[in-house]
Amino acid sequence: MKIAVEPFLIFATLVAVVAPLSAQQPPATVAPKPKDTEVWEPVPKVVTPGTTDSAPPSDAIVLFDGKNLDEWVQNRDKSPAKWTVANGVMTVNKAQGVGNIETKRNFGNYQLHIEWKIPENITGTDQARGNSGVFLASTGPGDAGYELQILDSYNNKTYVNGQAGSMYKQAIPLVNPNRKPGEWQSYDVIWTAPTFNGDGSVKTPAYVTLLFNGVLVQNHFELKGETLYIGKPTYKKYDTAPIKLQAHGDHSEPISFRNIWVRELN
Repeated sequence: MKIAVEPFLIFATLVAVVAPLSAQQPPATVAPKPKDTEVWEPVPKVVTPGTTDSAPPSDAIVLFDGKNLDEWVQNRDKSPAKWTVANGVMTVNKAQGVGNIETKRNFGNYQLHIEWKIPENITGTDQARGNSGVFLASTGPGDAGYELQILDSYNNKTYVNGQAGSMYKQAIPLVNPNRKPGEWQSYDVIWTAPTFNGDGSVKTPAYVTLLFNGVLVQNHFELKGETLYIGKPTYKKYDTAPIKLQAHGDHSEPISFRNIWVRELN
């Protein structure tokens, strides 16, 4: 005997089987839109660039504009800086007892622009030929701190981790873009200061990026500590520090500086 199956019952059975399966399927994905990855705030502040790439932008602190040494003091005793200013240029004073100068202000992370010139009549060889330095953080008297070397390295053989553009005794410059004596040279530095834990141990190391005459010679180099003439570099805890310029004790003719400015970075 045939049993008639109502079409309605067949439909109901299919629905009962398919419905649970449908419930297990993931929902249809929504197509991404450009605005999903657009960030509108916070809006970066407006900074007016200098009239040239070497001129200070509107948010820079001008450390030397050719007029005076108001932003500088003697490293030894914090008295007014005693280097020479003439014709828009600052020149190292190598007289006995003068020594290094440093900024009145302390800095953490920053962008620095500084121009320097080896005298055209420079004499001497090796490290005794236009020797000076920019201490990116001066952590005490004399040569304490982190030194970016200045030297006549146009045609002057010396150890390569002591030539111009080196982080002294630590980082050899990637290339040598020195101009000859008598011509102005430029350093553009990005300095990331080290940070320390409460017990004085290093939390994050120092890093330096350097463009020398517009050429990259240090690429986010990680320093192993402060500059030491003898021995391995080590860290010692500090918070913020001045920028220091060196009056080296060699007997060559003194070098000059101009157009120095800095931008503090967060």
